[in-house]
Amino acid sequence: MMRLLRTSGAERVSIVAVVDNTIVGHVLLSRSWIDAREALVEVLVLSPLSVLPTQQNRGIGTRLIKAALAEAEGHGVPAVFLEGACGYYGTRGFEAATPKSFGRPSDRIPEPAFQVALLPAYETWMVGRLVYPEAFWATDTVGLRDPRLRQVEGEAGRLRP
Repeated sequence: MMRLLRTSGAERVSIVAVVDNTIVGHVLLSRSWIDAREALVEVLVLSPLSVLPTQQNRGIGTRLIKAALAEAEGHGVPAVFLEGACGYYGTRGFEAATPKSFGRPSDRIPEPAFQVALLPAYETWMVGRLVYPEAFWATDTVGLRDPRLRQVEGEAGRLRP
């Protein structure tokens, strides 16, 4: 997927974390769009985020996310989206996107995993369905497929009041 994002021009920001001259983490921001009624709005998608297992739980992922959001704000985009664990990303500047009137690019993305960080350039009319770049679809990296999707949906159903 990363090669396709680069060659297609969708890659916008790539940040690495280095410890003792070794790359231990990476985050990528890719160009996407909100299909708003008024206009197509360019936004960014944070994916992937990775930290070497031996370096996890040391704040590296948190620092990468913070740096990615600062870069996105510097690029003047109104929002950064992702698919991920709300317990992790929710404490790092992201919130559920659906209640903010954003539509998931695929129904295979569990609703709690569809998240957004709104940035200063955001305006209230900038809502609608998120449209991923072709690389996400070509590599089938959008959302989950069964049986994992069914399992996650079942877990979410058990957690609802």
